[in-house]
Amino acid sequence: MQTELVATGELKRSLEALLFVASESLSIDAIVKLTRATHVEVAEALQQLSEEYADRGIVVREIAGGYRFASAPAVRHVVEAYLLPAKTNLSPAAMETLAIVAYLQPVSKAEIEAVRGVNVDSVVATLVDRRFIAEAGRRDVAGRPMEYKTTPEFLESFSLRSLAELPPVDLDAAALELPLPIATAEPVERSEGEPEPSEINR
Repeated sequence: MQTELVATGELKRSLEALLFVASESLSIDAIVKLTRATHVEVAEALQQLSEEYADRGIVVREIAGGYRFASAPAVRHVVEAYLLPAKTNLSPAAMETLAIVAYLQPVSKAEIEAVRGVNVDSVVATLVDRRFIAEAGRRDVAGRPMEYKTTPEFLESFSLRSLAELPPVDLDAAALELPLPIATAEPVERSEGEPEPSEINR
């Protein structure tokens, strides 16, 4: 990008618009391609935007390997009160299954059931439908069982930049629970007729 365009703030304005309209986190490489700026220029513009929005209701967050606008943690309760119905958390069964996939991935249904001790067909199907987990291919063993892994939506929902930020967990515990608050996730199980919430981060 030409120096004068950076100096006049055009890059920052373009970046602000992209983060506003993007439905997912944008990587620096993607922003470079869209704006034709250099990696250094994009990084500097992101830093400037982050500082400008630091004390606002909307902040710039680094999530799932990219950047996006999100509601500030300080006002999360207000946003949740507006967007979410009373029951918003994943069910214990869903959280336990999601934790197993997150920490043991790629993992098959049989392996999940071995940990949980119950059939997981319904819960796995729901987590796939909610895009928290996805098929990761078939294992090269007898029967070729399908394996599952977490998705970028999972990282965004739990405000993680990568799986490396997962906190320690006792995989031998009687009941596995993912020790993280859901930031943007829709509920896995809802009562009949209960509306689906929108994303908090938008």
